[in-house]
Amino acid sequence: MSTARAFWTTGPGAGEVREEELRPVGAGDVEVTALFSAVSRGTEALVMRGGVPPSQHDAMRAPFQAGEFPFPVKYGYLSVGTVTTAGGRVPELLGRTVFCLHPHQDRYVVPAHAVLAVPAGVPAGRAVLAGMLETAVNGLWDAQVAAGDRVSVVGAGVLGLVVARLAAQVPGTDVEAVDVAPGRDAVARRMGVELVAPDDARRERDVVLHTSGTGAGLSTGLSLLGDEGVLTELSWYGDRPVEVRLGEGFHSRRLTVRASQVGRVPPARAPRWTTRRRLALALELLRDEAFDALVSGESAFDDLPRDLPRVAGPGSHALCHRVRYATG
Repeated sequence: MSTARAFWTTGPGAGEVREEELRPVGAGDVEVTALFSAVSRGTEALVMRGGVPPSQHDAMRAPFQAGEFPFPVKYGYLSVGTVTTAGGRVPELLGRTVFCLHPHQDRYVVPAHAVLAVPAGVPAGRAVLAGMLETAVNGLWDAQVAAGDRVSVVGAGVLGLVVARLAAQVPGTDVEAVDVAPGRDAVARRMGVELVAPDDARRERDVVLHTSGTGAGLSTGLSLLGDEGVLTELSWYGDRPVEVRLGEGFHSRRLTVRASQVGRVPPARAPRWTTRRRLALALELLRDEAFDALVSGESAFDDLPRDLPRVAGPGSHALCHRVRYATG
C-alpha cells in the first residue's frame, strides 16, 4: 500500500498532518492527487472547537470523514485534484480534474461515482467553491426566489455573497446584501451586489435569506420582511443557543422562518434532481469569473495546522481560504 498525508483536528483549536495508508484502487475506483482544497469556515470552525452537538454527530458526518466527533477527526468536503490512477471500469477519468467531497488530504482513493469532472473553463483553484455554490442553489430553491422579487441576504460571508450573486441573476430581482463586518464592500462590488449595514437596509422585502450564523442577523432578517414574508435560514449554529426577537411584529405580520439544508434536495425538485445533478450545476455556474473575488487567502497544506485555527477562529474575517498542495 502507498501512503498519503491528511489533516486531522485533534482538539479545540489544534490539528496535525498525519500519514495514512491508501487502499488499492479497485476496478470502479480512482486515485486523486489533490491540487487544492478549501476551508468551509463556518462548519470547520464548529468542528475545530468541538461544537457539533452529540445529536448531530451522524447527520454532520462528511462523506469521507475519518474519526469521530468531537476529536480526533479528519473533516472537510471541498477538494479538487487530478485523477492519477483509474480503475478498469472508469478509464475515461484518467487525467481529468475532478471535484470530490473529501477532507484535506494530498492523495486519496474513492469510488469513481464520488467525483465529478470539473468543466472546461473552470480553473481548479475556483472549483473548490463548488460546495458553496451547491448550498446556495439549494437555498434559492428553498426560498423560491422568483422574477421581480425584492431579496435581502443577511450575512456577507462566502455563502451569503454567492447566494446574492445567484439571486441577482434572476430576472428583475432587486438584491441587497446586509452585514456589519467592515471591509467587504469591495468584494461585494466585484460580485455585482450592493452591501449595506443593517440600519441602512431596505424593508418590506419579498424574500430574505439568512447566512450570518448569529441571532442578531436572524432578528435583522425578520425585521426586513414584508407581511406574510418567509425568511430562509441557511446558517448552521451547532451547539450554540440562538436568541431571536419573536415579539414586535412577528405574529401580527405572520412571518415564517424556513430551514434550508444542503443534505436534502427540496421536495418539489426531488423527483427530478439528485444531489449529483445539483453539484454538476454548481460546477457549471463556476464558469463565472466573479467568484474568484471570494478567495481571501491561501495556505500550503503543510502549514494548515498553524493556519486553520487562525482562519476558523474567533474574530477571523476570512472568506474562502484555499489550501494549496505541492502539485497545485
